[in-house]
Amino acid sequence: MAAGSLSASIGPAGRSTCSPWSASPSGWETSGSSRGWPTVTVEGFFSFPCFLMLVFCGIPLFALETAIGQFCSQGSINVWRAVPIMQGVGFSMVMVSMLVAVYYNVIIAYSLYYLFASFQSPLPWAACSGCSSASTGVFVLASSCNVSGVLVANHTCPPGQSPSEHYWDHVVLQRSSGLDDTGPVVWHLAVCLGLSSVLVAGILSRGIKSSGKVVYFTATFPYVVILILLVRGVTLEGAGEGLKFFIGSKSNWSKLAEVKVWNDAAAQTFFTLSIGMGGLFTLSSYSEFHTNIFLDSVVVVFVSYGTSVLAGVAIFSILGHMAHVYKRPIEKVVKEGFGLAFIVYPEALTQLPISALWCVLFFVMLIVISVDSQFTLIEVIVTCVSDSFPEVLETKRALITVAICALVFLLALPCITQAGIYWITLLDMFSSNWLLLVLALAEILGFIYIYGANPLIKDIEMMVGNRSYIFWLWWKACWHFFSPGILVVILLWSILTFVPLSYGTVPFPAWGLALGWCIVAAVLVWIPAVAAYKWARAEGSFLKRLRTTCSPSERWHPYLDGNRGERYSAESCSRRKAETKNITQQK
Repeated sequence: MAAGSLSASIGPAGRSTCSPWSASPSGWETSGSSRGWPTVTVEGFFSFPCFLMLVFCGIPLFALETAIGQFCSQGSINVWRAVPIMQGVGFSMVMVSMLVAVYYNVIIAYSLYYLFASFQSPLPWAACSGCSSASTGVFVLASSCNVSGVLVANHTCPPGQSPSEHYWDHVVLQRSSGLDDTGPVVWHLAVCLGLSSVLVAGILSRGIKSSGKVVYFTATFPYVVILILLVRGVTLEGAGEGLKFFIGSKSNWSKLAEVKVWNDAAAQTFFTLSIGMGGLFTLSSYSEFHTNIFLDSVVVVFVSYGTSVLAGVAIFSILGHMAHVYKRPIEKVVKEGFGLAFIVYPEALTQLPISALWCVLFFVMLIVISVDSQFTLIEVIVTCVSDSFPEVLETKRALITVAICALVFLLALPCITQAGIYWITLLDMFSSNWLLLVLALAEILGFIYIYGANPLIKDIEMMVGNRSYIFWLWWKACWHFFSPGILVVILLWSILTFVPLSYGTVPFPAWGLALGWCIVAAVLVWIPAVAAYKWARAEGSFLKRLRTTCSPSERWHPYLDGNRGERYSAESCSRRKAETKNITQQK
């Protein structure tokens, strides 16, 4: 069975898995790869650390999360019935999903605005119609400028300011001088943000069945656009220079000794695959019990990697053409972060015939990919809320979905002020880098070291059948040593070499960095807080409380009775409950 081809099944509380794409993570492997890869790949050597991270961390942890979610058919909170003392990790994952959903909503808003602007003629970022010299007030084209600013026909071009960069900073963002200068809400972005929220809420409020049908489109349309851009890009003059840069022939391989490269590779891998965010637990909870999670994991991860490479080829071939037209080195063309998606690439597309059509295709693709990702993030939050109070809220998922989307809209309002891009950068840095690594380590601690790798393997074999000792060697080695070892080294290395955050040349104030660390603390505080709560509710001596809180609860089992077998039969669960009660009653 191909990854994503799942049979209909019944998930928690009667939730029906009717769509293969909605039930399997393989349906949204484009969510992070198409948008995320090009925005961070500024050197070709980046693919090497990413590949290593995929092999030693991506595949093992992807398989771990999908196996756990599929086994118990629960969301990111209830999967921790296996290790009650670690249930706070699930709440932290939901918090991360909420933070990421906030700035993903803004990304959709940016893309919507650019999509609407793409119907103008000429394209508003194609020329310096609003880019004037401070000294002369004369408009010039960016192709006449270099990175330091030159005189053109006795008029001065703004230093390093291209038309698309000016449009991004002064028209779209109306960017202020820094985080201290908040400024008013940018109303055209507020309208687009509202449209984004309504779009996501409208689709998800009808349930997983409805969103699953939409994902058929959102998971396939980006491939169509990528292939169109790729075919057009590789036929352009100068495309070869962009591809050489992308594959690494012009890379400075000494940068592999820099922690930023490895930290970015880890964050990109985790963000693309939704590791540590609760999305895999939630989506795999809809999977059929006997789905081969190992085949799915390998296929999905490498399809995701292939999608990233495909998107990189499509994008960098056109950037190579842009460098050729402007007669500038490719290194001077490429930007990191939002600059690639909203400055460089739109400008590159203006060099093509029928440029408006290419821009429409590109921004529709960005919207589709971002909305697809937003589905997963919102579903994680909704599942957490509804599963926390199933008797009251399970039948009100539509209302919960609308309420969550409204909350995400309100939380995103600071991100569409004139200082919004600084808030987005702050959220991106402190919500999807270190936090994902910490939560992945906590996940390994809980399920591999406390619950135990051997009991977990027995659970997995109930789904996929018995496997040989040799088969499990690789997975156990990754879960016990390779994955946690790599993550600890990267985490400590990046913290010890931390460089204060900035957006371009604009540094963040001390209070902004302090706020970022407060965000990290607010997410991670759930882990000790819930552990303390579980400990306080347990009874008996220190060792008895430890055993009670670290042992699976009687509610840890496959959701459907027919899948429980002897290991998790009703009698077995009753016996486990009685044993736990006896332990806590002993003084």
